[in-house]
Amino acid sequence: MANPLSALDWSRVQAFLAVVDTGSLSGAARQLGTSQPTLGRQVKALEEALSTRLFKRAAKGLELTEAGAALVEPARAMQEAAMRMQLTAAGREEELAGTVRITAPVAVSRWLLPPVVARLRRAAPEIQLELVPNDASDNLLFREADIAVRMYQPTQLDLVARRLGDLRMGLYAAESYLAGRELPSDLAELMQMDLVGNDREERIIRGLRDFGIASDRHSFGTRVDDQSVYWALVCAGCGLGFGPCIVGDVEPGVVAVLRGPPVPSLPMWLAAHEEVRRVPRVARVWDALTEALPPLLDPAAPRA
Repeated sequence: MANPLSALDWSRVQAFLAVVDTGSLSGAARQLGTSQPTLGRQVKALEEALSTRLFKRAAKGLELTEAGAALVEPARAMQEAAMRMQLTAAGREEELAGTVRITAPVAVSRWLLPPVVARLRRAAPEIQLELVPNDASDNLLFREADIAVRMYQPTQLDLVARRLGDLRMGLYAAESYLAGRELPSDLAELMQMDLVGNDREERIIRGLRDFGIASDRHSFGTRVDDQSVYWALVCAGCGLGFGPCIVGDVEPGVVAVLRGPPVPSLPMWLAAHEEVRRVPRVARVWDALTEALPPLLDPAAPRA
């Protein structure tokens, strides 16, 4: 008699979890980088192996059946075990040549990392670099990236983290927007001018509230979550907007309205899984980042 566990191919379980996470076959296929028909066959094969239906059709995609919902937790445990196997194996790699995947916020990826990556490529051409601009947090435990640049202190277990310093921020506006306007000196009054803010992201809103300035998304006449587009809107004259001083202070046609406090700086951290951090090529890239990024940050800010 065939062992039913032999049918629990990891790719099928991975397909099942991708549909759980995205709510549809198409979304799961995009997440895993495969075709929708292939992913559909993997889910069907898992259902046949388990002799149970895992999903049912819903208005907005697929929903878990009762049996499917009961299997999510053990499937997550299987996923974590598979990822830990990969991480442990990765920690035994000894080759310098290979690929290192770096994830960082969009603004950091756009303005700070390109010259660092270029220098590293010249110094270590045997290392191939993948840069993932992402304001969300890629999961280092699942090898979505090898090294992450974070604007907050990582707290996930099994991660090695190092604070690089603080990225000094300021409030900026285009000269075209300021022409003929009188700038108030009070931050609360400045916030009554046209502002460029975020759409769904609430980082700016939370920062303003920390300074006692009540705000919500409707406080911003122009809203966007992509940081490159955000800065382009500020430069185009849509209103006042926040940006790194290292960028705003050299941008043609843009004026600093406020630099530093009360505009808070953003802490910059580097993080990697402790096993992956030991891989020679990852260690080489880590060392390059810890050397190159701090000089770009606020020299007066504390480091640890």
